[in-house]
Amino acid sequence: MNPNLDRLHPYPFEKLAKLKAGITVPEHLTPISLGIGEPKHPSPAFVKQVIANNLDKLANYPTTKGLDELRETIAGWATRRFGLAQGALSPAHNVLPVNGTREAIFALVQAVVDASKPAAVVSPNPFYQIYEGAAFLAGADPLYLPCDANNGFIPDFDAVPESVWQDCQILFLCSPGNPSGAVMPRETLIKVINLADRHDFLIASDECYSELYPDEANPPEGLLQTCAAIGRHDFKRCIVFHSLSKRSNLPGLRSGFVAGDADVLAGYLKYRTYHGCAMPIHNQLASIAAWNDEDHVRENRAAYRAKFEAIVPILREVMNVDFPDAGFYLWPETPIDDETFARELSAQQNVHVLPGRYLSRTVDGYNPGENRVRMALVAPLDECVEAAHRIVKFVKGFNA
Repeated sequence: MNPNLDRLHPYPFEKLAKLKAGITVPEHLTPISLGIGEPKHPSPAFVKQVIANNLDKLANYPTTKGLDELRETIAGWATRRFGLAQGALSPAHNVLPVNGTREAIFALVQAVVDASKPAAVVSPNPFYQIYEGAAFLAGADPLYLPCDANNGFIPDFDAVPESVWQDCQILFLCSPGNPSGAVMPRETLIKVINLADRHDFLIASDECYSELYPDEANPPEGLLQTCAAIGRHDFKRCIVFHSLSKRSNLPGLRSGFVAGDADVLAGYLKYRTYHGCAMPIHNQLASIAAWNDEDHVRENRAAYRAKFEAIVPILREVMNVDFPDAGFYLWPETPIDDETFARELSAQQNVHVLPGRYLSRTVDGYNPGENRVRMALVAPLDECVEAAHRIVKFVKGFNA
């Protein structure tokens, strides 16, 4: 077996299941899960109809590169959304459909990392665990940049030693961040691009929460948008990941895209051709419909906005919690350690959250996820409000 398999950490939800083993939840309280970031808003009916209308395509092999129409649709959406110059994002060379960002992130690391020389994959901390696992299995070493309240939950790139950049082959960004929801400003993205040019590494920006934001007039900036602003129309050393999972409530469709540097995508396509991960044609046609419609996305944002506006004031009675810049998570501080908080909240109130330390790694004795929990506001509004009231009751009881 690949010895790097032994380097993999258990997934956060495996740790959570172990933490809660043996507890008895109160049966008179319905369970409310805020732990897993799985969208629960309805999937668009018109997308489901496209799938139903094209089930005959099950008889056709899809190509890894995907339908021309899908790549053209994605290029058009990204050009509109991020203010790119017309034609800058070539459907043939700068865009590749993928089966969700998890698979795409993992595959990119395998295709890019050169393990014949020192190889570091640098990521924020806390982070999406695929960044780390992909690094291990590519023979690279993951390195973690702390993101806490002191730096607005964005890595302090000025504090990173030169030696880290010298070995860096891929830098992962996550904006809006998981779990904090923090959005990187343009000046920070420009700084990162300059670092990539100086040290010759790839920037891989995970932007799968980019379409969930509170202010319709102020969407989060993306890496390709920053490239356009500084005249970097070839997107050199820049790759972005987008998905329909959160934007369109379609996690089961497993549909997203990777876009950016054409040279990187050429090698990535070669890898994926052997990897065997082509998107089924009926899913591609459904994806075209989803990327071409913004009405359902605005409705989605409005639903999350209503939940944040209802729940944050309730929780603030007993917790230090802020509205996120974007995304659908809350990242509050806990009055006790995060594992005890999560376990006892489940046991006493049948409300389930994820301990922050499960999303982070301890480096030099410091874990930026400790004493925080991630709450995914994916349940219906009334359930989220009920969960917030139960959390207040729990904290008050614990402090009594």
